[in-house]
Amino acid sequence: MRAPCTPPISEKARYAPIALGWGDKKTQFHGSLGKSAAQAGLDLSTVGTSPDDDSMPRVSWRGDGALFVVSAVSPATGENTRSRRMVRVYSREGALSSTAEPVAGLEHALAWRPSGNLIASTQRFGVEDGLAKGKEGRHDLVFFEQNGLRHGEFALRERSEGKRKENATSRTWGYRVKELAWSADSNVLSIWIESDEEDIVQLWTTGNYHWYLKQEIAAPRDSSGGPGRFTSVTWHPEDALRLILTTSSQIIQRTYIWDTYASRSQPSNDTGSVAVFDGTNILLTPFRTQNVPPPMCAFSLGLSPSTPSEPPASKNPRTAVPIHAAFGAEQDVLGVLWESGRVEVYDLHIRIGPGRGKVVSPEKLWAGDVKGVIEPNTSRSYRQIVVLGASNVGNTEEGGKSARLAVLGADTAASTPDVVRVATLTPDGLVDEFELELPSRNGRLLSADDLVLWQAPLGDIFEIDQQNPNPILRCSFPEFCATASQVYTTRADDQAVPLSLYVGLSLSGKLHVVRDEGTARTLANNVTSFTVASGFLIYTTSAHVAQFAPLDTIVDLCSSSPAGSELPELPTWESRRVERGSRIVTAVPSTMSLVLQMPRGNLETINPRPLVMAVVRQHTNSGEYGKAFAACRKHRVELNVLVEQDQESFKTKIPQFVEQVDDVDYINLFLTSIGQGSLPAELVAELCDGIRTELEMRDLKRYVNSILTAHVVKRPPDHEAALTLLLRLKESEPQLVEEAVKYIIFLVDADKLFDTALGMYDFSLVLMIAQHAQKDPREYLPFLRELRALDAHYQRFRIDDHLKRYEKALRDLNDAGAERFDEAMAYVEKHQLYDAALAIWRPTDQYKSVLNIYGDWLFERRDFHSAAFVFRQASKPMKAMIAHEKAHEWQELFELAIQEQLPPDELSSMAYRVAEDLAAKKRYSDAARSLLDYAEDVREAVKTLVEGSHFSEARRIIALRSYPELLVEIVHPGALECRAQLAEDIHEMREQLRKQVARLRELRVRKVEEPDAFYGVEDVALHDVDVMTDVSMAPTTFTRYTQAPSSVSRTTSKRSSRSKRKLERKVGSGRKGTVDEEEYLLKSVTKLVGRFNTTQADAASLLSHLLQFTEEHQNEARSLQADLHSLENELRDAVEEIWTKPTPEGDEAADTAPEGWAARMQEHDKQRQVNPLDKVSKPELAKQEWKLRLPVS
Repeated sequence: MRAPCTPPISEKARYAPIALGWGDKKTQFHGSLGKSAAQAGLDLSTVGTSPDDDSMPRVSWRGDGALFVVSAVSPATGENTRSRRMVRVYSREGALSSTAEPVAGLEHALAWRPSGNLIASTQRFGVEDGLAKGKEGRHDLVFFEQNGLRHGEFALRERSEGKRKENATSRTWGYRVKELAWSADSNVLSIWIESDEEDIVQLWTTGNYHWYLKQEIAAPRDSSGGPGRFTSVTWHPEDALRLILTTSSQIIQRTYIWDTYASRSQPSNDTGSVAVFDGTNILLTPFRTQNVPPPMCAFSLGLSPSTPSEPPASKNPRTAVPIHAAFGAEQDVLGVLWESGRVEVYDLHIRIGPGRGKVVSPEKLWAGDVKGVIEPNTSRSYRQIVVLGASNVGNTEEGGKSARLAVLGADTAASTPDVVRVATLTPDGLVDEFELELPSRNGRLLSADDLVLWQAPLGDIFEIDQQNPNPILRCSFPEFCATASQVYTTRADDQAVPLSLYVGLSLSGKLHVVRDEGTARTLANNVTSFTVASGFLIYTTSAHVAQFAPLDTIVDLCSSSPAGSELPELPTWESRRVERGSRIVTAVPSTMSLVLQMPRGNLETINPRPLVMAVVRQHTNSGEYGKAFAACRKHRVELNVLVEQDQESFKTKIPQFVEQVDDVDYINLFLTSIGQGSLPAELVAELCDGIRTELEMRDLKRYVNSILTAHVVKRPPDHEAALTLLLRLKESEPQLVEEAVKYIIFLVDADKLFDTALGMYDFSLVLMIAQHAQKDPREYLPFLRELRALDAHYQRFRIDDHLKRYEKALRDLNDAGAERFDEAMAYVEKHQLYDAALAIWRPTDQYKSVLNIYGDWLFERRDFHSAAFVFRQASKPMKAMIAHEKAHEWQELFELAIQEQLPPDELSSMAYRVAEDLAAKKRYSDAARSLLDYAEDVREAVKTLVEGSHFSEARRIIALRSYPELLVEIVHPGALECRAQLAEDIHEMREQLRKQVARLRELRVRKVEEPDAFYGVEDVALHDVDVMTDVSMAPTTFTRYTQAPSSVSRTTSKRSSRSKRKLERKVGSGRKGTVDEEEYLLKSVTKLVGRFNTTQADAASLLSHLLQFTEEHQNEARSLQADLHSLENELRDAVEEIWTKPTPEGDEAADTAPEGWAARMQEHDKQRQVNPLDKVSKPELAKQEWKLRLPVS
């Protein structure tokens, strides 16, 4: 094979690092080092290689393959007296991109982070020439950027002391770093360390700019008992957390997951403790008392397990870094597990409340090895521990509880299944130990309170019981869930029976829930973390939302949802946005807090409303209102919830509430909150009165401000009662009242209090309010002096009028005496207090005067009917007659006129006026009756009846009054005029019908032949035409979806609303050429049918009279009947034609199926158009027998 390019290693780099913005090094500030540091440069003669360097070149590629880095030893030259290792970055074409700065003691290990931001290598320190200057034995892992500049480092941690060995040959310090490797996701760095005793692989992660040693993997010893050696260490290229290690005889695959060691203790002992592994230290932080951002912690627990001596043939590797830890279920007892089977149990003694001293005071309760039955020539590797049951295992007295430990492991032989060992820990050591072989390998224990639960690789959950030799299958997840736990909950309708619920989060982000012997349901598909607290399943999603699902609701849904379905996120499930990439660390129910960790590693504590409300409900249900109030106040929750939780219970426990809250300011805050909240006004008044009564019974003087608050927060506020209380205390406690006045002025608008005090007619209280409100005396003193000069009743009238209490002012004016009656009437007219005036003066002689002005007011408002009634009561008959005449109440008018004995000529003149008004209102029968009865004018009465087409009544009156000549003079011509009017109407209707039917036919033909033009759909063929038209026109923002014309400039919302309403009125107006034209025509034809039915009835009443008159009249009758019959047939046929829907031709529609997306969308838009026939119902012609059987002429 031929290399595509062989660039020289020493060629000049394309990108040389330069300094920006810092100036020359000689001019920079060097602190305590002084000017000599500015003049001192890097002495290249001191830069050499490490004694452990294998002098072999190393190559590492960036994750995207665009660049690669080469670490090679540059030989000594004339300028460089020492050979040194250099790091160079090349492009994929072989062009040198950058050269790193020379680093003393740089070693051969090299790995480029797949994400591309860091290049890792190692550096040795010591006093030997060529090494970096520093403490002997110091060994750092250093980082470079792509441009070759250094970018941080951290010190390695080895089990040896790092002392130089004089007789060592290949490993000067007893060990060396052989290789470095990054996981595929760039989150884990593996360091392969080769020591004299054995090979070890360390796994490091970073967070918040700190590097954590998370795991150590020791190579298994060979068959002869010699040191264990790895032959290769590599990460899986796709499964990011799968590490593949090989020895001379084995291939070892380890798959890791991210696990959070969080305390599971319940309130009130929940400390929210979290443990973080960092080498042989466990970083402990109780989040109930403090939030310490990592890598800092509240307490660092140092681990130095004493490794007992083992026989030389033992295959069990020993490492200093533990492999797993778990907290107890009741108190914070921490169990730590090493891969070799060593277990240490600590009672952390975490201080919950405030105080002095250490937050964490750990005490080692037990330490030892968990030994199992191991096959010969094999070893067992343990990987998980669970602490179950009660955890009070210290120096207990009688009744002291014990804890159970369960550890999970497997023999190194690949064919053997998992093994779980369970034991009970007492102060005397482990008892009741038993071991059970599980159905398969690579399972995981569940976090539980009292049960040993194991999850198989396929998701099956088994219970481990000492009394049963075989695991008991409880339920199954649809897939293996790397993080799973078991919790107890209850149904929403049955709080007495505890139910077991299993929650699991798979590696694919699916959150599953399942009950005992049930089928799993999927809660969400994009979950990143979860925890259970305060009766909620809390989980975060990749959409950066924290969801709070009630456990009792989940249990009910698991019972009702079909198997395998995804549970819906009900509206009652609260949620809140969180920072991008946040994951749950732990939840502390007692402090109502949820701790989240950001992607960089920093922490954030939030107090979600569901957790706060859960604690508040718990306190209110138990009657601990003081604690509930403090929680609401701290977390800014409306204090209404204290009442809304159980209104009746709160009413009965008002004394208990007052006793627990006690503080005056807190009671004021509560009263103000419920007064401004959403509670009903009646409930607020009841609560305020109850609290006020309790406070008055306890100590009126101490709680005076709270009592005033209880008065003023009502809806509406009772300011007068509050000021009455101040009046009661003014004489005995002037200093207290003065402070109370200041408080109530702060609580209520001073002007309202001033008006309320004025309305109580107590000038001393008015002055006190005005003075403390710092009102200008020039504003109120002249007015008060003027009031003092008046008599009592008129003084109160002026006050009530000033306060706009007009009805009360009117009563004061009545009490002022009869001489004020005229002023009172003027006051009534000014403020329209007619109802109040009628009630006040009903038993007096002035009642009719009040009625008179009330009637005038009604007459001015054109309520003539009511005015006439009032005038009658007021004994004003002439005004009543005028009102009756205006109201067209002619019967009542003439009744009153006759009672008042009006002269005949006035009565006749009134009859002519009334008849004219009634005829104008088309009340022809009433008009004719008034002319006959009160003017005795038969001719005018008959004319009026004929004008209204009342021919039968007109002929009756002619016959009754013996005026046969009026039949020829008035009735005959009137009938012909009526016939002519009907003929005109028939002709007009026929013309309208023919025009509209013709237009409808035209529209429907156009709808079929040119649907695009009819519906306003643009031509698909013009979609790709980019040529601009030559026509000059103003730009528009109209589309066929536009509901209102848009404008480039903004207008006021009022104008926009008016334009919108105007446009809505235009819809269906029938403008020719619009989409709404067809609908308008259908509505018009419907109205035409209604008009024809009315004309039909008029013609039916006229025909019988025409046939009884002259031959001319009879001919007109036949003509009228024929015209009407012709129009009826034409109208009926038109209705049937118009309201018949066309039948679609299926074959033709199938042959002309639209092609292309745009054409199909056009067809879809056409189908969405509502058929106007579905909007306008078919009209019905009146089914009445109007035609007469005419004799043949």
